[in-house]
Amino acid sequence: MINQSRVNRKIKKILTILLFVLPAAVPLSIFWIYPMVKSIFISFTDWDYMSSIYNIVGLDNYKALASDEMFYQALKNTLAFMIGTVIPTIIIGLALAVLLKKSIKGGAFYKAIIFSPWITPTVAISIVWCWILEPETGLANYILQLLSLPKSQWLQSSSTAMLGVIIVTVWKQVGWAMVFYLTALEKVPKSLYEACDVDGASKWRKFKSITLPLISPTTFFLSIILMIDSLKAYDQIRVLTQGGPSGSTRTILYMYYQTAFENFNTGQATAIATVLLIIVAILAILQFGASKKCVHY
Repeated sequence: MINQSRVNRKIKKILTILLFVLPAAVPLSIFWIYPMVKSIFISFTDWDYMSSIYNIVGLDNYKALASDEMFYQALKNTLAFMIGTVIPTIIIGLALAVLLKKSIKGGAFYKAIIFSPWITPTVAISIVWCWILEPETGLANYILQLLSLPKSQWLQSSSTAMLGVIIVTVWKQVGWAMVFYLTALEKVPKSLYEACDVDGASKWRKFKSITLPLISPTTFFLSIILMIDSLKAYDQIRVLTQGGPSGSTRTILYMYYQTAFENFNTGQATAIATVLLIIVAILAILQFGASKKCVHY
């Protein structure tokens, strides 16, 4: 009788857990797990997206990627875009947070203005920046002329197109990073600064020895999130450069789009997506570790 009662309690507990889990598990399985598994399966086929007939080709799509110079160029562009957006976003975001942490007149207004690009649709921002970076009549070249500097072709040149996309991306993200750093700076104990003042430490020494170490979990967390976002960047590249000129701004994700929906080689496109998934999964593991560290902090 006791064992039966214990079994009934366990069954009741399991059913209770399922009752709470199923509402989230069902849509997660239908709209995320199943499509992901299906996508991985398609990467082993030669499906052209248009017909219902396909053949199993095994690892041919992955072998083709391994010998495709365009794929390695896309990897290189993705790495350049990642480094070019993550590092400046963190540095500028921290600088703005340190500046606006002080009690300055209109501080709340400045914070709202700086943060506003983050909540603005990327497509709308990219269209505006297309006008700003226009070589003949754009505001960017007008400012360069006022400073007696030569004009730039910006998005029309393969040597500067990636720089243009990076500028737009950093401008959009920097306010988001600033908000995180403002929160982190508020958590730094003031008593540590007061102790340094007693010892006669300079502002730079306090920033280097106290501020930077204590906000390092936030820095690490932001770097992981921004790296993952850089891998998923598509809208600004589509609007600003369409992956050009000459593929100079074609990232892995944009290559996936072109392979699938322009070349109709869905099998190889999903192989690209699978490689991207693996990269994102590795960064997600790091993100999980960073989030645990932030919680501990």
